[in-house]
Formats: sequence, structure tokens, C-alpha cells
Amino acid sequence: MPPKILGPSSKPLSEREEIALLRAQGCGVRETARRLGRAASTISRELRRNAATRCGNLEYRATTAQWHAERAARRPKPVKLAESPALRMYVQDRLAGDVVGPGGAKVRGPLVQWKGRRHGPRQHRRWGKAWSP
Repeated sequence: MPPKILGPSSKPLSEREEIALLRAQGCGVRETARRLGRAASTISRELRRNAATRCGNLEYRATTAQWHAERAARRPKPVKLAESPALRMYVQDRLAGDVVGPGGAKVRGPLVQWKGRRHGPRQHRRWGKAWSP
């Protein structure tokens, strides 16, 4: 099976193998990050996400991590409205108010309610934090 091409922010299998080798040699997260030219948080996240539990120990395996990354890359499923033209047309007609009900009357689109927020949610807490003792 040919290797999958992942996004630009993902780590290639060679880098995952390098992480596994450095981890097996006893290098810490910061040392591994320094050698690979990545942030320590990136290496820490990679190790935490893809560590396999074996005999109570957390082991990092590059092939397993690559499999998880490829599986996650398939996740953004196609949107239902993009797949089904009939559903897309119905939703567009419904939002425009062009759908006719069984009695012949037009079915109105959804009402958009005004929430009354001028400054976004939880902005009132700023004053309380500034003046609390």
C-alpha cells in the first residue's frame, strides 16, 4: 500500500521513527525536540497521544503513531449538503422560505433571534475582576 500524504503540519514517518529511537535511547522530551527542531510541546503531545500501554509501561511506536495519524486524517467526512444535491436544494429553499406545506401555504424559514450581546459573552466579568478586593 502506498504511503498516504498527510497535511503540512503532520509529522512524517521518518520523524516519528526518530522520536522512537531517541526515546529508546533515554532522551527526554526537550532533548528530542531540540534535536528535531520542534517545540517540546509538540513532542510531548505526540508521545502522549500515541503511547501504547504494554505491561504497564507507556511505549511509543512510530508505526502505531503513523497508523493513528492516517486514521485521523480520514476523519473530516464530506459534508452531507455537499454529497446530496436534493438535500442541499431543500435546505436552500427552506431558508429562503420557498417550501410549500401540505395546505399550499409557504413554510417560513427559521427565525433568527437577536441575542442582545454587544460585547460578546462574559465581558461583564472584566469589571468584577478589576475591582474585586
